[in-house]
Amino acid sequence: MNSFTDLDVWKKARVLCNNISDLVKTFSLDEKYRLTDQIIRSSRSIGNNIAEGHGRFHYYADAAKFLVNARGSVAETIDHLVIAFDSKFIDEKLFDTFKQDRGGCMKMINGYFNYLRKQADNKTNL
Repeated sequence: MNSFTDLDVWKKARVLCNNISDLVKTFSLDEKYRLTDQIIRSSRSIGNNIAEGHGRFHYYADAAKFLVNARGSVAETIDHLVIAFDSKFIDEKLFDTFKQDRGGCMKMINGYFNYLRKQADNKTNL
């Protein structure tokens, strides 16, 4: 794999980010510098951290740190969606859809994390 853009986990994060970008266009302009800005930043951070971690692929501890950050960004994004739901910017059906997207993204991040750990273990066992 040559580029982070080849990673399925990054592609999943990209879809989530794009879906969030489309969603916030429906939010009130009053939220532009509050919730909208925060949720855009956290959703972008998911892919950003996966990409940066990939750039440190040969150093498991560095790569793992960025994947932990990506998981944190997924959780933060969902927290912002809870606020959007509580504020009635989104309905329960849409909220549930994003929760499912979050679950898929977390599973893929964890899978990539485990893959990198195995790669690091294999190198130390040689």
